[in-house]
Amino acid sequence: MKQEISNLEASFNQILETLLAKKAENEEFTIKLNCERSQFTRLNHAKVRQTGYVADGWVELTLMTNKRSSFRQFPFTGNGEIDWQVAYHALLELRDELPVLPVDPYLVLPSGNNASHEVNIGNLLSEDILVANILEEVKELDFTGIYAGGIVIRAYGDSSGQKHWFATDSFTLDYSLFIESGQAVKGIFAGSNWDATAYAAKISEGKKQLKLLSSTPKELPRGQYKTYFAPAAVADLLSMLSWGAVSEADIQQGNSALAGLSRQEKELSPLFNLKENFQRGLVPRFNELGEIANLELPIIANGILINTLINSRTAKEYEKIANGANSSETLRAPEISPGNLEYDQILPSLDTGLYVSNLHYLNWSDRPTGRITGMTRYACFWVENGEIVAPIENLRFDESLYRFWGENLIDFTNFQELIPEVGTYESRQLGGSLVPGMLVNDFTYTL
Repeated sequence: MKQEISNLEASFNQILETLLAKKAENEEFTIKLNCERSQFTRLNHAKVRQTGYVADGWVELTLMTNKRSSFRQFPFTGNGEIDWQVAYHALLELRDELPVLPVDPYLVLPSGNNASHEVNIGNLLSEDILVANILEEVKELDFTGIYAGGIVIRAYGDSSGQKHWFATDSFTLDYSLFIESGQAVKGIFAGSNWDATAYAAKISEGKKQLKLLSSTPKELPRGQYKTYFAPAAVADLLSMLSWGAVSEADIQQGNSALAGLSRQEKELSPLFNLKENFQRGLVPRFNELGEIANLELPIIANGILINTLINSRTAKEYEKIANGANSSETLRAPEISPGNLEYDQILPSLDTGLYVSNLHYLNWSDRPTGRITGMTRYACFWVENGEIVAPIENLRFDESLYRFWGENLIDFTNFQELIPEVGTYESRQLGGSLVPGMLVNDFTYTL
């Protein structure tokens, strides 16, 4: 594995060296690499339905001159002799194209001499024992899921001399356990080292929830209910902040769900603390311009917005100071601080209300007021007097973050869970959210 990573890095370096040698004096460029060597195995009814190995990669070259820019994407084979020639051909195409493009007044050119090199090798299951290890614990269950594991690489280089290399060996197993009624328990098992004991414990927990799901679902009228959100559900709510909330550009353009918080017209609970935390090493700290974010960046402290995510383009346009944010100014390594609610006190503290394990179909229903709509899904229960009584039918909710992270927030749990990114659209996604569970008063369910 280490040798393969080294070979891929050598090919990337050859592309970079070729472009440095071939660029004109008045030209600047950046190159970004997205590459993976992944095992994908899809399972259904506790049987293998599809399996295969993916060796994929692409490079994006952006050429800049005379306040104009354009880019090309091309395949990354890992064969240096092939890759540098494709890169040079892309350079020539872009050079011909740039003169006819409009001027970009906020174009940011690469600068500085940042460099980083990080390679994290894990202990993943080999292909020959992968299926047996997954299915041993679930062979009597209706188990459906997808395993994705292997090396994921992100790299960057530019004409100013910056160069970054990030490679990580990890896996995710995104699965559901079904019963005949169609109810299901959803789970994610992920990491850089396969831990058979931890996996068995995760499945055992799912089996307990399956038994609770077997009773008749309770249909609840719309209204406001005291609700406990498990960490996976909190991560879903947190993800909405990357869609028009913590971005400085959205604040400046009046599109942000946190505009009221930034103007100090609204407030959140002093229990709510959010930061970017790159110390876990799950995602690269460098962005699309090779800039390195701080290891930590507090965003909301004691309910007060103290930082937004600012990339260099936004900084240039609105005369702000950039803080290493990516081009979309989204959260990359978010963490919500824990509170004081202990695990064995969750149900007694909830007393009577909803236990929500997962959410889906989230969207803004009214972004300026921070209103989010979505639905409950998978292993959500009605609780009475601190005891789970019955599963619930799916409910649609519509609620403002200024309420559930504000006046109605009771507490966060004193433990956190890492909820990993499991997306594989175009390529495997990196990172995840480190979040606690949370207990909320009067959460609004509309259907």
